[in-house]
Amino acid sequence: MKAVILAGGEGTRLRPLTSNQPKPMMPLVNKPMMEHIVALLAQHGFDDIVVTVAFLANQIRDYFGDGSDFGVTMRYATEDSPLGTAGSVRNASSELDDTFLVISGDVLTDIDLTAFVKAHRDADATASIALKHVENPLEFGIVITDADGNIERFLEKPTWGEVFSDTINTGIYVLEPTVFDFIDEGQVVDFSGDVFPALLERGHTLHGHVADGYWEDVGELGAYIRAHKDVLDGKVKVDIGGFRLGDNRWIGSDVEISPEARVDGPVVIGDACRIEAGAHVQGYTVLGTDVIVKADAVLERAVCHDHVYVGPGTALRGCVIGRNTDLRAHVRVEDGTVVGDECFLGENVVVNPNVKVYPYKTVESGAVVTSSIVWESRGTRTVFGRRGVRGLANVDVNAEVAVRLAMAYGTALPKGAIITASRDTSRVARALKRALIGGLNLAGVTVEDIELATVPLTRFQVRNGTSHGGMTVRLAADDADTVEIRFLDVDGRDLDAAMQRKIERILSREDYRRAFGGEIGDISYPPRSLEFYTAALEQVVDIDSIRARRFKIVLDYSFGAVSVVMPNLLTKLDAEVLAVNPFASTASATSHAAPDRLGRVAELVRASGSDLGFVIDPDGESGAAVDDTGHVLSSEELMLAIIRLAGEVVPDARVAVPVNVSGAVESLLPADAVVRTKVWGTDLMEQANTPGMVFAGTADGGCIWPDFLPAFDAATTLVKLLDLLGATDRSLSNVVASLPTTHVVHDTVVTPWERKGTVMREVVERIGSQNVELLDGVKITDERGWVLVLPDPEEATTHVWAEAESVAASRRLANEYAHFIRETAR
Repeated sequence: MKAVILAGGEGTRLRPLTSNQPKPMMPLVNKPMMEHIVALLAQHGFDDIVVTVAFLANQIRDYFGDGSDFGVTMRYATEDSPLGTAGSVRNASSELDDTFLVISGDVLTDIDLTAFVKAHRDADATASIALKHVENPLEFGIVITDADGNIERFLEKPTWGEVFSDTINTGIYVLEPTVFDFIDEGQVVDFSGDVFPALLERGHTLHGHVADGYWEDVGELGAYIRAHKDVLDGKVKVDIGGFRLGDNRWIGSDVEISPEARVDGPVVIGDACRIEAGAHVQGYTVLGTDVIVKADAVLERAVCHDHVYVGPGTALRGCVIGRNTDLRAHVRVEDGTVVGDECFLGENVVVNPNVKVYPYKTVESGAVVTSSIVWESRGTRTVFGRRGVRGLANVDVNAEVAVRLAMAYGTALPKGAIITASRDTSRVARALKRALIGGLNLAGVTVEDIELATVPLTRFQVRNGTSHGGMTVRLAADDADTVEIRFLDVDGRDLDAAMQRKIERILSREDYRRAFGGEIGDISYPPRSLEFYTAALEQVVDIDSIRARRFKIVLDYSFGAVSVVMPNLLTKLDAEVLAVNPFASTASATSHAAPDRLGRVAELVRASGSDLGFVIDPDGESGAAVDDTGHVLSSEELMLAIIRLAGEVVPDARVAVPVNVSGAVESLLPADAVVRTKVWGTDLMEQANTPGMVFAGTADGGCIWPDFLPAFDAATTLVKLLDLLGATDRSLSNVVASLPTTHVVHDTVVTPWERKGTVMREVVERIGSQNVELLDGVKITDERGWVLVLPDPEEATTHVWAEAESVAASRRLANEYAHFIRETAR
């Protein structure tokens, strides 16, 4: 016997989940609903199936094909316009020349179809309808039968005053070809409203069969979540993929679950999922393929479709998350909420109950979503951040993104331009760099690949070679799951805002330049770049003075590329070096700020009697120092110590520091020798490149030495620090002891994007005629000290820095403005 699956509906009540996929393709325990129907038909011997399709029909055809993968033969009948349930079947009548079964492709059921067909034949009926008893029949068509099961009357979606039975029409029929005489071709015709009443009127037998088994019309979100629960409770017999553990946990292949994670059944964990330490996946949660659940996330009764990223500390309860959606840290999604496909929810977003977020929407960090987001969207997020292009490795930044980004960068450059490329020690950086090189080549750009190198070495090669720019790929120092792609200009500096906007415009329009034939870029591997870097660095320090001190150093290479740069250089300085983590590794360490690593270096300095210790971040840009007593210098202390030494050694020394750095800098040098810059962006590098500038630094450990390279370089910082100590014949502890005390405190306040402008206006109005500096944000100075209010360019936050006569006074000043911002941002 043949079967017809009705698969042409749009599923409007299930939107936004069905906004970009037909309802029969909605995943139910990680398989399309229609696949469960096909399996049920095959189980009962229906191996010849006709599928009626309309809305997004190609998705169904592409998935099921000819049906051979599912043990059946499948053909398709396409509706150009909706024809109703009967009209759809009439459209496939050329395939139906004998008794056939009709069933919807978007229900969940395990009804005994074999018994249903037998009952139809025993009743010698023209049409039979599978019936079910339900508690609330208002949303269904009620069927009234006599004692023999013959149908007497139909009521389509009655009111409570018309409810005479709890027996409803399931939409599953067994029909004889005679029914086609009652269906006009090409017309909108419905079985329950048109065909069956006409058959009754003409005296045909219509049989009502109260079917055994489970049936659920998965027509709205509540039913969709309830259907998952019923499957996991075993109320309906369907095939759940994966390996079943004893307490109703179904685990797919290639799944990684940390021993410190909790997974409480019943749950379904799809293929290639990863659940990290501290995460808690609670009962009735279903995870699709390749779902990442980060540390301390909590999922309860949540349905996540394929390729969802659940950030650390995120809480999902009774909600549905569409495929390829990205939920960042500490997001909260409440009961009854649906988030469509390919959405982005930033950190600390709260989505209130029963909200619908339609596909492709961006919700910025800190937002509280109280109503559905259908049309509105912030649009594409800014591609470039403070450290280039940054995102989760192989989630935000994958090979496809890398190729398109590189083609946009290449298009912004002249055809035939040369770009220097490098990477860190990680595997993901190696893979993404290859994708970037391919994109540049396809845009007609040649790449000089210096392979494994620090960021400063890459900048040096760009600045002193023939390149028009550069790019480097590496893991973020503060997060081993995040990758950064840094793009450089012809001087080796980060791209300015104008070039970033140009690349973003090309990327958003996909207006790439495509090279052909002989225009395709090439790849070369320049020799001796490290030797040139080392030789140039030797020229900007007093080698003899450093050698005379015979410095003893404890140096932590952080398993980074700097382990390739430093040994040869330190040998030329006659330094005795105790090396820690002295080789490049694919499992590179993260930031130097890790207290245990700094503590270990401090212990080694004390035990070995070394002159100093130094930890260089894997990217080679920043570092942390330990003095000869084992005292770990804060980033601010290191910066001030260098400025103190530079003022003693270099006549008329000029330095540049951002506006959020302590006012103690002005106590170390004449006020006119200190240039203040913006906190973020390329402003500090640009100021460092001005004549007479000796040093530029930030309060978080970044140091620039303009006479060598106008960019952050930790290796140069170490060598320059040795040079300054040698010139003054001072120990580092002696320098630190002479520094003024600082009391800078920092706070961040969550500020919705739409309120940032209001907050800054209110701050300016509040301070009135006080001493105000508007170089970057609003910096207010009074008798108590200074405070800087600066909106974050990437996140929904506002920063507050303050400095007063003590830490407590600084904290009071920062709290005063933070409280004002919170009140204004509401």
